[in-house]
Amino acid sequence: MQEALGFIALLQDNGITETLIDEYLEQLNTQLNYGYNIEFNPRYIVGDNYEDWENRWYGNEDVKGPDHDHGTHVAGIVGADSDNSIGIHGIADVELMIIRAVPNGDEHDKDVANAIRYAVDNGAKVINMSFGKAYSPQKFLVDEAIMYAQERDVILIHAAGNDGKNVDVEPNYPNPNISADETSSHFVTVGASGWSGADGLAAAFSNYGLSSVDIFAPGVDIYSTMPNQTYELSNGTSMAAPVVTGVFALLMNYFPELSPLEIRDVVMKSVNKLDTMVPIPGQNESIQEVPFSSLSKSGGIINAHKAVLEALNRTK
Repeated sequence: MQEALGFIALLQDNGITETLIDEYLEQLNTQLNYGYNIEFNPRYIVGDNYEDWENRWYGNEDVKGPDHDHGTHVAGIVGADSDNSIGIHGIADVELMIIRAVPNGDEHDKDVANAIRYAVDNGAKVINMSFGKAYSPQKFLVDEAIMYAQERDVILIHAAGNDGKNVDVEPNYPNPNISADETSSHFVTVGASGWSGADGLAAAFSNYGLSSVDIFAPGVDIYSTMPNQTYELSNGTSMAAPVVTGVFALLMNYFPELSPLEIRDVVMKSVNKLDTMVPIPGQNESIQEVPFSSLSKSGGIINAHKAVLEALNRTK
């Protein structure tokens, strides 16, 4: 009994709630039934032969798929209607282009690459990517798409992942590392921050990395839109990424004279930089603490108000 109570206390100290555990169990079941199930082949749904890497013209108009909770929640964070007095206020007044690139299972590199290209070709200025994985067998396809976006001055915002890992050591994909000598300048990787004091400042589930994660943003207990006119709280770097995407879109709307790279610099330099000692995410036993500023390149949490002030200073 004492051991059980101690374990529960450890979970609570690290911000691990019953809801988080249920969500993780659901994620594991999805991986078991689809992601790691070699018998699962959904390509017929979109009319594609995956081995034909040159084919870009496949798909269908079903942006919902079997489960559209995740995408709906992410979309609301970026751009939920702020004038209808219902639910939540999205961060920016934007037009959303919804592209479903992830099936029930591991996202395929070919689909990710083609989704990026489709978004760029159809006018996207900033692309939110609330997905990720630990293995990328056709990484070159995604890398080519990332550079395709960069050449057209489109920013890509990517969730760092929810494995509690140092992605400087254990990479998460996609990422901006094109080769040993080339890194995309238009790629932003986002970790998740929490609200429950120093112990929860860096979400226990969030990936981190001084070299590989650019910035943190709120990703714990985020209230947003869900299907069928409902709203729910959710957790994850998937929720943190659209916060950053929304701030980028906000700045792009109001400061069109700034280039996407200038806006990226504004966002990075206007963070709330914190040297607070926090537990390293993902620890299960002995708790080691580090300065929060050591978990990302910017060393801080995005701050829309400070970003607007910084942008104003640059455009006077």
